[in-house]
Amino acid sequence: MFDGLEMGLFPLVARPALQQMQQGVQVSDAFIGHWMGIITAAFLLGAAAGGLIFGWLGDRVGRVRALSLSVLTYSLFTGLTYFAQIPWHLALTRFCAALGMGGEWSLGVALVMEVWPERFRPMLAGIIGAAANVGFALIAIIGLFFSVTVHSWRWVVLVGALPALLTLFIRQFVPESERWQHAAATAPARPLREIFAPGLRRLTLLATGLTAIVLIGTWGTVQWIPLWADQLTGGTQPQAKAWTGLLAGLGAIVGCLAGAWAGGRFGRRITYFSMCLGSLLSCAVLFRGGLGYGPGFLALTFLVGAMTASFFGWLPLYLPELFPTRVRATAQGLAYNAGRILAAIGALQMGVLMRQFAGSYARAGAVITLIYAVGLALIWLSPETKGRPLPE
Repeated sequence: MFDGLEMGLFPLVARPALQQMQQGVQVSDAFIGHWMGIITAAFLLGAAAGGLIFGWLGDRVGRVRALSLSVLTYSLFTGLTYFAQIPWHLALTRFCAALGMGGEWSLGVALVMEVWPERFRPMLAGIIGAAANVGFALIAIIGLFFSVTVHSWRWVVLVGALPALLTLFIRQFVPESERWQHAAATAPARPLREIFAPGLRRLTLLATGLTAIVLIGTWGTVQWIPLWADQLTGGTQPQAKAWTGLLAGLGAIVGCLAGAWAGGRFGRRITYFSMCLGSLLSCAVLFRGGLGYGPGFLALTFLVGAMTASFFGWLPLYLPELFPTRVRATAQGLAYNAGRILAAIGALQMGVLMRQFAGSYARAGAVITLIYAVGLALIWLSPETKGRPLPE
């Protein structure tokens, strides 16, 4: 939940923050799009590095200890965003915060899936994804009751430092994975070597590709919708960003639960295919429909939020089923967060397209969301894991 709150924080504050850093200068949408692309790319690259570093640490020293360090890292650096003075400061603090964010996801998913029985995994996967989007919705609610402007955005980012308190709870009350303890006692872990060995290399590359499609769609376009709403209203309705984020977050909560349930009910591959198709069609209507800000725009934002976020209920279900316990955190961290490197390229391309299309979020988003068409084919190269136990 706090991950989602922290990730939803920056789209809410990005525009007023960049405007404040250019006081006395007319700030164009192309300028904001350019820096939004750079900062988003920095966040994604940091998450990719953090997923690998903390995932490796989790396979070596345990899920719980590594998890505490990752949460502390992203909390503290998000709080330090308060002191940013120029756009590069934002990029730096987002990169450092993302190191912990990337590690937290892979460690948390590995821990939960290893502790709970097989029959509960679809439900838990949906809850993990939905909880992240509860965080998105919470930050949007904050935006509704607290206007995020050039004068107030710094106070909002301090909210992102709150998860630091979770480290005390994690170390005191969260049990270590018995599966990991058994695997660590059986043989020394060499996770980086194993996931690129012939037996697991193909699965690692497929998992990375499937995740990259999801993340490019989310970070390359959907994360920009609040900024688009702000543009459509000419900045005269500060709550437009918050309403947009809230509707997208509520849709995402529904989508995550539905994606995980469908994966458990109908199978992993057909569910991923259906989610790609639904995302492709709903994004096409939103970005190509020519809507202004209003009820129709917000309704489509809810639908797009549900479709594009449904993957985040499916991924915690599917990725742990591909890799054995001794390398699971590293493999998930690499696959999920190497996908973020490709998503960072997508975010930069969004900025490039924004400049080419004279600051049009709609035209740029319509191009980037075509990535979901790739997923329609790629999923059929991956194994079906429904009904199988977690690999030991």
